Amino acid sequence: VQLVESGGGLVQAGDSLRLSCAASPGTLNINVMGWYRQAPGKQRELVALIGTAVDNPRYGDSVKGRFTIARDSAKNTVTLQMNSLKPEDTAVYYCHAIIQRPEGDYDSSWGQGTQVTVSS
Repeated sequence: VQLVESGGGLVQAGDSLRLSCAASPGTLNINVMGWYRQAPGKQRELVALIGTAVDNPRYGDSVKGRFTIARDSAKNTVTLQMNSLKPEDTAVYYCHAIIQRPEGDYDSSWGQGTQVTVSS
């Protein structure tokens, strides 16, 4: 499964950005889609994820109340609306998906990453 991200860029503190991720057309059984980020010298961390039950997303503590994840299961897309951005949100943001294979096990796929830079 190929995941293609878009929407990163350079913004000022307090601004908003919207990231989008699209899975390969025709991909079936995507159980979970989400976003992770990795800042220089730091481990990759969870930003937000959403399962098939789209009314119960999960967020990392540092983004709660500022970021919103949404999913269109029919189009296999996931978006991340980022508001009130802070310099510490600067990182490469990666889209992630967990897909259930016909055999019953699971595949994990990552996008190539998109840079988000927030200046103070």
